[in-house]
Amino acid sequence: MPLRIFIVEDHVETLKAVQAYLERRGHEVETATLMQEALTQWSAENFDLLLADIGLPDGDGWEMMRLLRKNPPRYAAAMSGYGTPADIAHSQSVGFKRHLVKPVRHEDLDAVVAEAQAMKDGLSEG
Repeated sequence: MPLRIFIVEDHVETLKAVQAYLERRGHEVETATLMQEALTQWSAENFDLLLADIGLPDGDGWEMMRLLRKNPPRYAAAMSGYGTPADIAHSQSVGFKRHLVKPVRHEDLDAVVAEAQAMKDGLSEG
């Protein structure tokens, strides 16, 4: 069953590559390039998976996760060029289940999608 995936990424080439990869696998993908755009779009939609860049022109993925606490994502993964243990811990502390280091590998995207799918399937069974 396809997922509804929301990607927040300001680097257009990365955004298009991740979007195309996920759409080829049958998922429905929406995108935003700015944090404020993402927050507006998020409140009007119901997504199964959030993939969010940490560094955005008008904020960061960590701040966005804090702002989404009232309507949190079912499953969220951070995407960043920074992958220090402190970066990963910070991502987890604000609610990201995973922290993917760019360039994001297809295997890592597949693992995140599988985890989000399992979470969705578990919710629909209960």
